[in-house]
Amino acid sequence: MTNSERDDLLDLLHKHRDLFRLTVAGLSDEQARATPTASTLCLGGLIKHVAATEKEWADFIVDGATTQGDVDWEGIDWSNPPTWAVDYQNQFRMLPGETLAGLLADYASVAATTDELVARVDLDARHPLPEAPWFEAGTSWSVRRTVMHIAVETAQHAGHADIIRESLDGQRSMG
Repeated sequence: MTNSERDDLLDLLHKHRDLFRLTVAGLSDEQARATPTASTLCLGGLIKHVAATEKEWADFIVDGATTQGDVDWEGIDWSNPPTWAVDYQNQFRMLPGETLAGLLADYASVAATTDELVARVDLDARHPLPEAPWFEAGTSWSVRRTVMHIAVETAQHAGHADIIRESLDGQRSMG
């Protein structure tokens, strides 16, 4: 068995995804939709968000940054918000008609695509990051760095999910 850098990156992704999925194991759709903490996040919404974020970063690996204009969140008329703002907010919600099983299937599909990329792309290839206030101007990331970022994002949201799950029924993914 070889232990390559690609194997290590894939193992890192798999372990954090598995812990994240473990957090929602055995829940009903109603439980996955619940918001039992001070946050408005729900477990189904977190699964949906992590899948969408992973897909965005996988697209970055292939195509580089997309242009994203500055968003004036404070200037939005929330009595009649633009469709794109509602779509973004819905990325964090489990909407009526969505099921936990369906969201997990979508996540598995995104994860499989990312795994395929990690297995074949040049890990040293680089793309400039999108212009955004949270990235230093002129910074670029390698594919390797981007894959590590996907794992970090997954782990961070798995922590959020643990808190929500524990608030629902006392169960934790670890310990």
